[in-house]
Amino acid sequence: METTRRGRYGNAVLVMATVPGFALLLVPLLLIVWMSFFSDPILAFPPSGYSIEWYGNALAQKPFVDGFFLSLQVAVAATFLALVIGAPACIIAARQAPVHRAATVAFLTSPLIIPSVALGTAIYLVLVEFEVVSGVRLSGNSIGLTLAHTLIALPWIVRLLTAALGGFDKHLEEAAISLGAHPVRAFLSVTLPALRPAIVAGALFGFVTSFGNLEMSLFLVSPGSVTLPIATLQYLMSRLDPTVAAAAVLQVVIILAAVLATNRFVRLSKVMV
Repeated sequence: METTRRGRYGNAVLVMATVPGFALLLVPLLLIVWMSFFSDPILAFPPSGYSIEWYGNALAQKPFVDGFFLSLQVAVAATFLALVIGAPACIIAARQAPVHRAATVAFLTSPLIIPSVALGTAIYLVLVEFEVVSGVRLSGNSIGLTLAHTLIALPWIVRLLTAALGGFDKHLEEAAISLGAHPVRAFLSVTLPALRPAIVAGALFGFVTSFGNLEMSLFLVSPGSVTLPIATLQYLMSRLDPTVAAAAVLQVVIILAAVLATNRFVRLSKVMV
């Protein structure tokens, strides 16, 4: 009886904690979707009517289109670099002593605890100093922006891969080697398939983080070129019509499509458990 009562209290507390959280996430999103269909050229409540013309206007805005392709280019490149760095580092760290493994993971995931503005400022100053010393310009171009975005994509890959490696039975790979398989072949045929869901999920979260980043990108974009979040901010600073809401909804649709497509091949719920 006492256990049942505690279970009920626990469920009630859980509901009281999660419902406000979901409300804070969903209400602004639903509000943006609603505003994107207003027919008035100036955002006003209540609207006089509804229209889909602002979606066409958003797609016709050159800064939005150029920003989308730059964000896509940077996010794909940064995710690839983060995979190249993070996957081998996690695999090597998993074979080391616990203290070394913990230190490696803490170092690679440290960008998560550093404010984006501070990280962007630090990276910008480092790139400027590098240009002064070497003569190679990395600040104010897509190369520096990609390198910076690699830092914020890397922690997601490291976290998910570390969790996957922690639950992987390394004796399976050892058994394959003992049966005559080459270590490389054993890794590719036994270990890598087990890590594939974590790799794909980590790449997805890294891509989404890079694609939607605003704060750090403000320090590192080159003059005349902007990412999609920056283009949205600049438009919002000069005009206040439903176009910016439509652009935001399109960004959400793109990210949601990427998540659903990934979930079709990899069960994200299993990876995140």
